Amino acid sequence: MGAQRDTTHWSKVARQWIEWARAPGHDAFWAYRHSLTRFIGYGAGRALEIGCGEGRVSRELKTLGFQVTATDAVAELVEAARLADSAENYTVADAKNLPFSDGRFNLVVAYNVLMDVENVPLTVREIRRVMKPDATLFISLVHPFRDRGRFIDSDPNAPFIVSGTYYGRERFEGEETRAGLRMQFAGWSQPLENYVAALEGAGLAIASLREPVPDRTAEGYLQQSARIPLFLWLKARALR
Repeated sequence: MGAQRDTTHWSKVARQWIEWARAPGHDAFWAYRHSLTRFIGYGAGRALEIGCGEGRVSRELKTLGFQVTATDAVAELVEAARLADSAENYTVADAKNLPFSDGRFNLVVAYNVLMDVENVPLTVREIRRVMKPDATLFISLVHPFRDRGRFIDSDPNAPFIVSGTYYGRERFEGEETRAGLRMQFAGWSQPLENYVAALEGAGLAIASLREPVPDRTAEGYLQQSARIPLFLWLKARALR
């Protein structure tokens, strides 16, 4: 499979994901949206989204002033993004072989997609290739620590336990059901050190880091995420 996104899984669940992501306020994304756009910031020039899904992040990038190219390895997701007018340009492409010239983009966004690629170092090197020398790479991950543990129940004050180890790389598959919708997730879980090593190997360094608290915490699972972060956000730039 190389560095491409897990296209077999995401092709099977594309329709599930479109419904899940577009249900108003349903996915956790919407509880972090304002903090996300503030962290990315207003800008100009060309932005590339890797693994655009149905296009919600690309739409936010357009609002922030970027000229957006939306890519995904799954054609059905790219088409959904196009029908929602998510970007200026659309391309079906996997992360191991981006069909763009060197140094093309001012901003590259990998929102919750690096967990879906088998070879993160190769993916990050390809991303680095299409970045301008002064470009920014924005990465969102499910927080690696959160990924290795669980709350024992849905109570906002429930204990969080890690029954195994934080270290190593593991395949995960799981299913989440909320408000009558079902979503099947799959990918790879690995510690933060692995992601940082991939950045270093591509000549990139972390310029900024956030462990965001949700913008709203009315729902119980979001109250838990106000105690232990659900996401980790990074900005990386080329080493000088």
